[in-house]
Amino acid sequence: MASAGVYGTDNMAKQLSILLIAAALLAGCRAGRQFPGNYYFQHEQAIIAIEKQYAQLTSKRLISLGFTDGAFRHVLTEMKTDSIRYVYEFNLSDPSFADTLTKYGYNAATCMSLLQNMKAIKCTWINKLDYYTDKEAKLLTFMSIRNNVRTSPFSPEKYFILTFYQQPQYYDENGVLLDRRNLRRARKINNEIFYRINEKVCYTVSAKFR
Repeated sequence: MASAGVYGTDNMAKQLSILLIAAALLAGCRAGRQFPGNYYFQHEQAIIAIEKQYAQLTSKRLISLGFTDGAFRHVLTEMKTDSIRYVYEFNLSDPSFADTLTKYGYNAATCMSLLQNMKAIKCTWINKLDYYTDKEAKLLTFMSIRNNVRTSPFSPEKYFILTFYQQPQYYDENGVLLDRRNLRRARKINNEIFYRINEKVCYTVSAKFR
């Protein structure tokens, strides 16, 4: 009888442990889903300012900027012309970085301010992507933020991706971004489904940061 009692206690303890793990995973999933919206509205003014600075910086020629380390000290930049793409990596405090930006026709002061603002909100990458509406080529701004919320200690690192459109977009009843030419089909960007934050801004959570 004593051994049966010990077995029953152990079994209950295992079941309780399973329930606690399941509850933790569920809480992690909820936190993961809540993170993009919460993050955006917490940092909305800074995000809008960064998007405007980037639009100003890329008004004449494209450039993409990203941090390659967790301390946000090293910057990878891709400077694009019609036929050539130049890729450089600099320490953010290296004076030659500003000199290189100026050499290729970018406003170094705007770029440095943009990077400091990105660093302040842990934004890891900003870029321009092509998309098409009614066969017309357009550009959207693509911003990546490291997602610090994990569904479990063993889950892979994820990134919160924001996209900024110039015109209001179409979404279904679940907030899924839709293809304008076919309102029954989700529009995918880099093979990812995006969700509504507001009429012109949407998000996804991805394993890819750009």
